[in-house]
Amino acid sequence: MFGLVKARAPMFEKHLQKLDDQHLLRRLRTIASATGPTVTLDGRDIILLSSNNYLGLATHPTVVNAAIEATRRYGAGAGAARLVCGTLTPHETLERTLAGFKGTEAALTFAAGYLANISVIPALIGKDELILADRLCHASLIDGCRLSGATFRVYHHRDMNHLEQLLVRRPAGRRTLIVTDGLFSMDGDIAPMKDLVQLAERYGAELYVDDAHGTGILGRTGRGTLEHCEVESRVPYHMGTLSKALGSAGGYVTGSATFIAYLVNTCRAFIYTTAPPPATAAAATAAIQVIEQEPQRRASLWRNRERLAQGLLRLGFRLAASESPILPVIIGDPDRAMKLAQALLAQGVYAPAIRPPTVPPATSRIRFTITADHTDEQIDRALIAAEQAGRSINLI
Repeated sequence: MFGLVKARAPMFEKHLQKLDDQHLLRRLRTIASATGPTVTLDGRDIILLSSNNYLGLATHPTVVNAAIEATRRYGAGAGAARLVCGTLTPHETLERTLAGFKGTEAALTFAAGYLANISVIPALIGKDELILADRLCHASLIDGCRLSGATFRVYHHRDMNHLEQLLVRRPAGRRTLIVTDGLFSMDGDIAPMKDLVQLAERYGAELYVDDAHGTGILGRTGRGTLEHCEVESRVPYHMGTLSKALGSAGGYVTGSATFIAYLVNTCRAFIYTTAPPPATAAAATAAIQVIEQEPQRRASLWRNRERLAQGLLRLGFRLAASESPILPVIIGDPDRAMKLAQALLAQGVYAPAIRPPTVPPATSRIRFTITADHTDEQIDRALIAAEQAGRSINLI
């Protein structure tokens, strides 16, 4: 076996060299601290502006203590898939809490949002049926669509005219699933949910929404994009993650009790995967309670978002049309984006370059993300760093 791997080494090296030549090679960086507004990187305290920990709940004492207590009582691991060795109380409690939070009858959790999407979509639709997905859907949605075996078509990003054209052209009676992010993770814009719902209802299609980045931060009570757009009761399939604003790990789907029972019996990533650790379930439950009890966290997040966004615009950076705490500065060329990220890090800000295939060609960017826990002083320091870094590569 070792000989086989060694024989393939030139192939691996050639591929890595090609990525490096295109300025697309990725490397892991080790953070020696918790993921907060600042982190320890290479022995330095660095302002972190790339985290999805929007509300700072990954380090909230209530959330951390819930994880610790669950570990002490239930152990570090779940032991097996839930259909094999039973459902632990923290998983059941989390699903009941999620359903209450999202205003649905039931919920089902997965070890990751990626697993949810590549499992739930194929359970909903299959061969000889049709999926229409937004061009900028998350990779997990795209993979779930492909795994379904359904005919798969992409409509232009947030372009309802194009979506309607595809709906009109389909054969009469062909079952159709429309797939979209609620809040798009790389551009920070929001799907036109009311228009999507109206088209789905007009043409007899179903709508699947991945609200990984909207859950916890959008809507009057933080329930997400569907609450923000006032369409919760008109969307049958709500999917999201526990790893962004909720500060834990895992994915979830909410809906009717019958729908959830169906998923328990059909979702391969649920049936054949060991359940998430009890600690992550307990942490997510605690995070939902914090979201409900501390609305000031959302207020702080949006205040910080405005401070950072307005500061970047004043400096002359070109931002994407974001409506969220995700603030992409579009660079275009991946090498230039890498140089800006390196210059930022030299100035004490960690915000890595986002390059293809994560984003479309010629749209490499720095994806700044802000949290509720960043202070005014940290944001202002980050803006000074951004100005110096931007000038160093003649971007501003």
